[in-house]
Amino acid sequence: MQIEARLEELGIILPEAPAPLANYVGAVLSGNHVYLSGAGPRGEAGFVHPGKLGREVTTEQGAEAARICGINLLANLKAVIGDLDRVVRIVKVAGMVNCVPDFADLPQVLNGCSDFLVEVFGDKGKHARAVIGVAQLPLSFPVEIEMMVEVS
Repeated sequence: MQIEARLEELGIILPEAPAPLANYVGAVLSGNHVYLSGAGPRGEAGFVHPGKLGREVTTEQGAEAARICGINLLANLKAVIGDLDRVVRIVKVAGMVNCVPDFADLPQVLNGCSDFLVEVFGDKGKHARAVIGVAQLPLSFPVEIEMMVEVS
């Protein structure tokens, strides 16, 4: 339970795995990899910082939203594998940022999730990554993130 203890040190209590918003599942275990569906920034009081980066949402708010996405991804992961100590490595993180056309701080937004994963898993949390800016996301999410994880 090292990862659970680390989350507790960070003051993070994983929520119940968020229910999917449509006809899909939050995560699929295939062999020794878990493919996690895109997660939005659903916090205790609902979705945080709706809107577009570069207009209604600041880079700092976007990074906070990305961190919440990371927490929700771990909740989905735990629902599938039971014990987060089974994580061998966070393999890849891919993010979509709802932004105005000239918004250039995409990497800084996704750092909210990436930094969180390294904070929790250490070197196992270092991952390959992609981020793109998009014109719109469901429910006006500022960011949506998906992840691939290797497990034992």
